[in-house]
Amino acid sequence: MHQECAYMASSFKEAVEKYASYGVDVERAMDGAAKIPLSMHCWQGDDVGGFETPESVLSGGGIQVTGNFPGKARNAEELRSDIAEALKFIPGRTRLNLHAIYGDFGGKRVDRNEISYKHFKAWVDWCSQMKMGMDFNPTYFSHPLAADGFTLSNRDKSVRDFWIEHGIACRKIAEKAGKQLGEAVIVNFWMPDGMKDIPADLMGPRLRMKESLDKIFSVKTSGKFEKDALECKLFGIGSESYVVGSHEFFMGYVVSRGKMLTLDTGHFHPTESVADKVSSVLLFVPEILLHVSRGVRWDSDHVVLFDDPTRDLMREIVRSGATERVHIGMDFFDGSINRIFAWAIGMRSARKALLSAFLEPGKKLLQAENCGDYALRLALMEESKTLPFAAVWEEFCRRHDVPNGLKMIEQIKRYERDVLSARS
Repeated sequence: MHQECAYMASSFKEAVEKYASYGVDVERAMDGAAKIPLSMHCWQGDDVGGFETPESVLSGGGIQVTGNFPGKARNAEELRSDIAEALKFIPGRTRLNLHAIYGDFGGKRVDRNEISYKHFKAWVDWCSQMKMGMDFNPTYFSHPLAADGFTLSNRDKSVRDFWIEHGIACRKIAEKAGKQLGEAVIVNFWMPDGMKDIPADLMGPRLRMKESLDKIFSVKTSGKFEKDALECKLFGIGSESYVVGSHEFFMGYVVSRGKMLTLDTGHFHPTESVADKVSSVLLFVPEILLHVSRGVRWDSDHVVLFDDPTRDLMREIVRSGATERVHIGMDFFDGSINRIFAWAIGMRSARKALLSAFLEPGKKLLQAENCGDYALRLALMEESKTLPFAAVWEEFCRRHDVPNGLKMIEQIKRYERDVLSARS
């Protein structure tokens, strides 16, 4: 063990020196990467089922979870236990991202326009205990009044009014939670409204959606403790031909209303780069919320990897100097594998990408670019890819008291054997 620690210390020292030769301060990079919070999505733990009823299960709304790996959380206590376990392997600051269907409803039927802070107080208290911030999401799917594919843009005014009330209730819950936690809760609005085949009327639903959102936001909350974000989408399951809340719709809405735009990395065409959108959007909106996912051929919400799209995204946040204006939430759900592994792998990958971004020789790259020496810029980009990142990541995990490599794998497998398997 002593020899292993000595080897790791030596490797890290060499890495620091190597990065320094490229003008990179490793200590500063690690500090920057650790401070940025990642919002941990609760719905990976139970496949987006929620706790409204004992049989709660995801249905409809343009999203789908596949797989039936044993041991998913069946109630709030089990879910909190699983989140706490996964947090042991995730270095850096973390927030909790909660959907409205995850309240403590006491086995009673509480419809979504009737939810209140009391149903989420246990979650807020838990976040306070865990020293975590919190984010919140209205749930505009898996409900009888969403079965026809329309919520805030529904032709039926009574249906629209129900979902307007739900949105207002969620904002009030978030504001109270933010006051208790001492920091703003971001409320993210995503509505799956759309059509499977070609509609005759594209304008009508969008007009109704705009009017419904205006009614929700007419109820004022404190910008200090509650912030609103709106999430666009290209298509969904059952809405392949038309989504009311398109990128253009929400880009126009948030710019005109001073709201935050949510960019989900799975909500665009597979050839589009969300990283490329960051700098443009930030010129016109106050803040951005990211939902980091991994689409495979479609918006399939696979576990995030330390891959080029994720690294490009985090690199653009750092390059743009936008770390205070871009909020990072995770949004993947895989029911086919151990869910603790899914959280750990996905969130560690996002943190790795952030650390990698801070370790980029940014000053040298800019100097080369500003001098018009594009060959030097390209050479620096390529050479920096093989700098000793692994040694820095190892030290990063050690400083955050987080197991790495095989130690992490062994501990998660033990939890699978001792806890998850017992639920089956």
